[in-house]
Amino acid sequence: MNVETLLDIIANQGFPIALSILLIFRIDRFMQEIVVAQKEGYRQVLENTKEIHNTITTLNQQNREYYSLRFAEVQKELSGMKVELGKN
Repeated sequence: MNVETLLDIIANQGFPIALSILLIFRIDRFMQEIVVAQKEGYRQVLENTKEIHNTITTLNQQNREYYSLRFAEVQKELSGMKVELGKN
Protein backbone atom coordinates (compact mmCIF):
# COMPACT_ATOMS: atom_id res chain seq x y z
CA MET A 1 0.00 0.00 0.00
CA ASN A 2 1.48 3.30 -1.02
CA VAL A 3 1.01 6.67 0.66
CA GLU A 4 -1.40 7.94 -1.97
CA THR A 5 -3.79 5.03 -1.46
CA LEU A 6 -3.61 5.44 2.29
CA LEU A 7 -4.42 9.16 2.03
CA ASP A 8 -7.36 8.41 -0.29
CA ILE A 9 -8.76 5.89 2.21
CA ILE A 10 -8.39 8.37 5.08
CA ALA A 11 -9.94 11.18 3.03
CA ASN A 12 -12.85 9.12 1.73
CA GLN A 13 -13.71 7.16 4.88
CA GLY A 14 -11.89 8.65 7.86
CA PHE A 15 -13.16 12.21 7.51
CA PRO A 16 -16.87 11.30 7.30
CA ILE A 17 -16.45 8.94 10.26
CA ALA A 18 -14.65 11.61 12.32
CA LEU A 19 -17.28 14.21 11.38
CA SER A 20 -20.09 11.82 12.34
CA ILE A 21 -18.50 11.13 15.72
CA LEU A 22 -18.07 14.86 16.35
CA LEU A 23 -21.72 15.55 15.47
CA ILE A 24 -22.92 12.71 17.69
CA PHE A 25 -21.03 14.15 20.66
CA ARG A 26 -22.41 17.62 20.01
CA ILE A 27 -25.99 16.32 19.72
CA ASP A 28 -25.51 14.31 22.92
CA ARG A 29 -24.32 17.39 24.82
CA PHE A 30 -27.26 19.39 23.44
CA MET A 31 -29.71 16.66 24.53
CA GLN A 32 -28.20 16.65 28.03
CA GLU A 33 -28.70 20.42 28.27
CA ILE A 34 -32.34 20.01 27.21
CA VAL A 35 -32.91 17.35 29.88
CA VAL A 36 -31.35 19.57 32.56
CA ALA A 37 -33.50 22.53 31.48
CA GLN A 38 -36.62 20.36 31.47
CA LYS A 39 -35.91 19.07 34.99
CA GLU A 40 -35.38 22.64 36.21
CA GLY A 41 -38.67 23.67 34.61
CA TYR A 42 -40.50 20.81 36.34
CA ARG A 43 -38.91 21.77 39.66
CA GLN A 44 -40.02 25.39 39.28
CA VAL A 45 -43.57 24.36 38.35
CA LEU A 46 -43.74 22.07 41.38
CA GLU A 47 -42.36 24.79 43.65
CA ASN A 48 -44.87 27.35 42.34
CA THR A 49 -47.71 24.86 42.70
CA LYS A 50 -46.78 24.26 46.34
CA GLU A 51 -46.63 28.01 46.95
CA ILE A 52 -50.08 28.50 45.38
CA HIS A 53 -51.47 25.63 47.48
CA ASN A 54 -50.04 27.13 50.66
CA THR A 55 -51.46 30.56 49.80
CA ILE A 56 -54.93 29.14 49.13
CA THR A 57 -54.80 27.13 52.37
CA THR A 58 -53.80 30.23 54.34
CA LEU A 59 -56.59 32.30 52.77
CA ASN A 60 -59.15 29.58 53.52
CA GLN A 61 -58.01 29.46 57.14
CA GLN A 62 -58.23 33.24 57.43
CA ASN A 63 -61.74 33.19 55.95
CA ARG A 64 -62.82 30.48 58.39
CA GLU A 65 -61.45 32.46 61.32
CA TYR A 66 -63.08 35.69 60.14
CA TYR A 67 -66.49 34.12 59.58
CA SER A 68 -66.30 32.20 62.86
CA LEU A 69 -65.68 35.45 64.73
CA ARG A 70 -68.37 37.24 62.77
CA PHE A 71 -70.84 34.41 63.41
CA ALA A 72 -70.07 34.56 67.15
CA GLU A 73 -70.72 38.32 67.16
CA VAL A 74 -74.02 37.87 65.32
CA GLN A 75 -75.06 35.14 67.76
CA LYS A 76 -74.34 37.44 70.69
CA GLU A 77 -76.40 40.21 69.10
CA LEU A 78 -79.29 37.82 68.41
CA SER A 79 -79.26 36.41 71.93
CA GLY A 80 -79.31 39.99 73.24
CA MET A 81 -82.35 40.67 71.05
CA LYS A 82 -84.09 37.54 72.40
CA VAL A 83 -83.54 38.69 75.93
CA GLU A 84 -84.98 42.11 75.11
CA LEU A 85 -87.96 40.56 73.31
CA GLY A 86 -88.56 38.23 76.24
CA LYS A 87 -88.72 41.15 78.65
CA ASN A 88 -91.39 42.97 76.64
